[in-house]
Amino acid sequence: MIRSAVCGIGSALPRRIMKNAEFETLVDTTDDWIVQRTGIRQRHIASDDETTASLGEAAARKALDDAGLTPADIDMIVLATSTPNNTFPATAVEIQDRLGMAHGFAFDMQAVCSGFVYAVNTADLHIRAGQAKRVLVIGSETFSRILDWEDRTTCVLFGDGAGAVVLEGVEGDGVLADRGIIAASLRSDGAQKDKLFVDGGPSTTGTVGHLRMQGREVFKHAVGMITDVIEDVFGRAGISAGDIDWFVPHQANKRIIDASAKKLGIAEEKVVITVDLHGNTSAASVPLALAHAVNEGKIKRGDLVLLEAMGGGFTWGAVLLRW
Repeated sequence: MIRSAVCGIGSALPRRIMKNAEFETLVDTTDDWIVQRTGIRQRHIASDDETTASLGEAAARKALDDAGLTPADIDMIVLATSTPNNTFPATAVEIQDRLGMAHGFAFDMQAVCSGFVYAVNTADLHIRAGQAKRVLVIGSETFSRILDWEDRTTCVLFGDGAGAVVLEGVEGDGVLADRGIIAASLRSDGAQKDKLFVDGGPSTTGTVGHLRMQGREVFKHAVGMITDVIEDVFGRAGISAGDIDWFVPHQANKRIIDASAKKLGIAEEKVVITVDLHGNTSAASVPLALAHAVNEGKIKRGDLVLLEAMGGGFTWGAVLLRW
């Protein structure tokens, strides 16, 4: 049977690093307060010449180089983002053009922080349906563009960046030891949309708007929702928490990550943490953390890796794969 395996990975971060101390001159907060409640110590902020498309292109090129491939080898691009360069066309087609790729097809996917997990699952379905052999999956965000820099409850949380993987269809025996995506579970609940949203849009205000969040409500729902989809994935794959080698969660808040891992029984040493370095980069969060763990020599060929994310909507999901 065909499985979608990662054959290349890359990441890109804006040049500017903004440490917590800078916020002390902007809003009523402190470095200690931010670290204690979120685990964030710094984040990258895009300059005027750095966009969702440019960061996505840079991450994509690194993923292609890592895979030993060129854009000519790619059949499809799916970009997970909530901060596109334009309302339309899709920023994915801009990246397609930047890569010099005039064939295949490209589109954006909007599931906020869960976007990369949704995009990986979507790419997997296209590969297994025979519509694509190799897919470039990108998560790229410039959330600094939609922050209210006077709102201390949100502006300290988010950063910019991009991560990408190349997924390739590979033949296997259909057993747990095969490389590639083994199981996935996706969920959403639109009744919770007012808990985390942007207060603008083309069809309502005609403006971009700013990010708004009910932090306590998000935290209250997060752990239960995360464990829900992960337990579903474990059931589909016939494994338990002790079987996985690495847990790569959405990097929103270290307290949420720690609580989720503890509830699931995932050992602390198996959890990849980059929220201290990048903050919450929404759809770029999981691939950035994944690339960081690979570059650090943690995730190796044959490892069983669990990806998870939750975002506005609410949306949430998990993907289990053999590296």
